[in-house]
Amino acid sequence: MLPVRVLLIDDDARLAELLDGYMTPQGVVVVHANGGQAGLAALQGGGFDAVLLDVMMPGLDGLAVLRKLRDAGHRIPVLMLTARGDEADRVVGLELGADDYVAKPFSPRELLARIRAVLRRAQPEAVAEKLSSVGIVVDTGTRECWVDGKPVELTGLEIDLLVALLRRAGRVVPRSALLELAGRADVTVGERAVDVHISRLRKKLGDDPPTRIRTVRGVGYVLSRTSEDT
Repeated sequence: MLPVRVLLIDDDARLAELLDGYMTPQGVVVVHANGGQAGLAALQGGGFDAVLLDVMMPGLDGLAVLRKLRDAGHRIPVLMLTARGDEADRVVGLELGADDYVAKPFSPRELLARIRAVLRRAQPEAVAEKLSSVGIVVDTGTRECWVDGKPVELTGLEIDLLVALLRRAGRVVPRSALLELAGRADVTVGERAVDVHISRLRKKLGDDPPTRIRTVRGVGYVLSRTSEDT
C-alpha cells in the first residue's frame, strides 16, 4: 500500500519539518511548497491525496490559492491552516470549497486525525492498509485484527499500539515513545502503564511466552519481522 501524499503549502519551514517528522512514521508523506505559487506549480504534477493550505502567506494567500484550485476543477481535499480567529475567513474558505479548517497552533496528532477523516470521506481506499508480520494481520481501515487467520478482539488503544509496532517490525520501539508513535500522545500514563497495555495485548494475541512482541530490557519493545526472529 502506497503512503498517503500530502502537499503542505505554507511559508513556515519549521512547521514543514515538524510535520514531516511526525507524519512519515504514520504513513503520510508531507511535501512542502514554500508559498502559493509554488504550491500551484507542485499540484500540476498531480500525485497528491490532500492539501494543507495556510491562509496567511505573502503574495498569493491561501484563499486565493483555493479559489484557483476550485475554479480549475481540482476536487482534491483541502484543509485550511489559519492563525486567525476571524469567522469570516472560515466562512469564505468553506464557501470556496475547503474541506476542513485547523486553527494554529495545533497538535500534529489532531491534524493527522483530520487528514484521515477528510480522506475517509473523499477516498476511503487512501487510508486503508493491511499490515502483517509473524501471523498477525491488522486492517487499518476496519481496525480488525487476525492472528494465524483467527479474528482477535482488541481495544482501540491496543490496535493503535499494535499498528505502531507492525509499522516498525524488526526495529526496537522505545517504551517512552510508543504512545506517541501510536498516535495516542493524548493518553498520559507512565511507562509502567505502557507495560500493562503490552502485557494485555500479548495475552490477546496468544503471545505467551512472548515471542512475537519481545521486550528489549531497559529500552522498549520489538515486534518480530519473521518467524526466524522469534
